[in-house]
Amino acid sequence: MPAAAPKLANVFFEDQHPAAGDSRAELVAGLRRPQKQIKPKYLYDARGSELFEQITLQQEYYPTRTEMAILNQHAAEIAVCCGDDCVLIEPGSGSSEKVRLILDNVRPVSYVPLDISVEFLYESAVKLGREFPWLNIHAICADFSDSWQARTNLSSGRRVIFYPGSTIGNMDPQDAQTFLSGLRHWIGDDSGVLIGVDLQKSEQILHAAYNDAKGVTAEFNLNIFNSINKYTGANFNPENFYHQAFYNQTLKRIEMHLVSKKNHTVDIEGSVIAFDKGESLHTENSYKYSMESFTSLCNAAGFVVTKSWLDEEELFSVYYLTVGE
Repeated sequence: MPAAAPKLANVFFEDQHPAAGDSRAELVAGLRRPQKQIKPKYLYDARGSELFEQITLQQEYYPTRTEMAILNQHAAEIAVCCGDDCVLIEPGSGSSEKVRLILDNVRPVSYVPLDISVEFLYESAVKLGREFPWLNIHAICADFSDSWQARTNLSSGRRVIFYPGSTIGNMDPQDAQTFLSGLRHWIGDDSGVLIGVDLQKSEQILHAAYNDAKGVTAEFNLNIFNSINKYTGANFNPENFYHQAFYNQTLKRIEMHLVSKKNHTVDIEGSVIAFDKGESLHTENSYKYSMESFTSLCNAAGFVVTKSWLDEEELFSVYYLTVGE
């Protein structure tokens, strides 16, 4: 528990001290690929997280407000799917903002937010615990991809994974299938997954969402150089690059890149990385699914779609999945 942290009777905090990993080696390896690439997790340092929150408030950025509207409108039906006294587990919980929309209806026996940021997780859990004094919160600082569940004891009850935000769209489809398959093997047969997925739509809407008029997404993307410089000791200058986001029609995904404005080199503690003018650094993908393609993905991972909800414009979808036969 963070030092001098306030205590609440309904908040239990468990720090599993997730390994930081060798970020420098991972970043340098990505920069040396033929198509230079950085994992999107490095977009979310403190400043990056602030900027992403600003992105969600932009007029062009439909996913957050649309998903929240779906969750709010259909909370009662979602509660029926989750069943009585479930254990609601949210990997990458962040500020636990969206779960607030369904808690009063679902009434889980326990809510388990998981995140790797120890201070932010605890602050978010305490804030949530004050807002929902009836809710038992078991916050765990852990890497969800790690075997965290083997090191903790959760409340009894059917497990329901809450995975909003179309975060699964940041994975390529094969990795997404592997992720869902891993969930199926862990949570068991009498369990479920409540998941948000962004849908395929016009390129105009997608382009606007990732190229907002105020330039917040561009600033968010360029901010990744702060992470690279911090972890590697590099001397990236964001002014040497510009933001580019476009829809790859073949792969059905938004791609975010940072494109070099000129020929130049970057020094990483004596190691030189060269950029040609027009060469890009690939920072993030966001795959978009049709209802049919996501259903097929779920089926391949051993799940069936029990229920799905859409907004009126069919921009976004929320699914409740159960383990298949």
